[in-house]
Amino acid sequence: MRVGAFSVVESRSGASAEPLAERFDELLRLVETSERAGLTSFWVAEHHFQSSGLCPSPPVLLAAAGQRTGSIRLGSLVCVLPFHRPIDVAEEYSLLDVLLHGRLNLGVGSGYVPLELDAYGVPGASKREWFDRNLAEVHAALRGEAIGIPGGGSVRLNVRSPQMPHPPIWVAAQRRESVPHVARAGLSIAFLPYATFQDPTELGASIREYRRALPEGVQGTVSVAMPVYVGEDTGRATRALDRHLQSRPSSQQGFYEGAVRRGPSLISAAAVERAGFALFGPSSDLPDRLEEFDRLGVDEILGMYDIGDLPAERVVQSIRRIGSVCPGAVGLAPMGVRSTAAAR
Repeated sequence: MRVGAFSVVESRSGASAEPLAERFDELLRLVETSERAGLTSFWVAEHHFQSSGLCPSPPVLLAAAGQRTGSIRLGSLVCVLPFHRPIDVAEEYSLLDVLLHGRLNLGVGSGYVPLELDAYGVPGASKREWFDRNLAEVHAALRGEAIGIPGGGSVRLNVRSPQMPHPPIWVAAQRRESVPHVARAGLSIAFLPYATFQDPTELGASIREYRRALPEGVQGTVSVAMPVYVGEDTGRATRALDRHLQSRPSSQQGFYEGAVRRGPSLISAAAVERAGFALFGPSSDLPDRLEEFDRLGVDEILGMYDIGDLPAERVVQSIRRIGSVCPGAVGLAPMGVRSTAAAR
């Protein structure tokens, strides 16, 4: 199993006057640290109009990260498809993958934050329909197919990803009923387990359901994002996770299934830890914990290291420590959807 990193690029202070250039410089240094530590990948989220997510344009941030790195794969988790014209998504991410020399992982999703959905005029009841329609068009454009344009006629991308027929695509699944839908489309899948599942047993059942629903000959990738802190001061990590969760509009307004909650209260760090969906502890505990997820069928753990107000030096130490436990990720073939014949 591989280990990567995922950042929602949240505000470190929650203050509107936070020096943003410093926050983004810090994030880019974390990408460099992740590559040197041997992590597989580094992903960032797209969010708008809130301090709980400061990256409105993953392609811009990932292009900057690509200039500082040479081997780690870089991804969006997610590009919110209902917020964008499909042709723009296809062009921008294709150009990004050219700049990255074929290191792009493209994660897509439908969005869940009410403020963002309202700002982009996407009705919550229709977002899945918008997502499906836009994904089909993005997928076709990335494959080099002709895309219809208003008024008639069609166009094709003139800048194509070096990963043929297209970059690997992940769909973020927040609801269990979407799992077979993603699989039947032959796409890889990403989970944030504490938002969807009661415990690892439920996660494992959904992974098995995903594998069963994949088209014959297709082997997708299951990526799982979860809070990770490698060190002795787990109390500090727990407090940082609580701050992270309290800042999330999703956890406050119920747009996650919130399966690890008990009753109407907000999701908490203690509940996430009890459910087994936070990897907090010393390096010596990591191999056994990672083995548990490997047995469930997880292909890649995406550690959420820079959560809440955890100091940057602690985040760097955590990434270095997990890299020492799980070396050898850099330079491996990209994951994503592939045929089982090719995998053999």
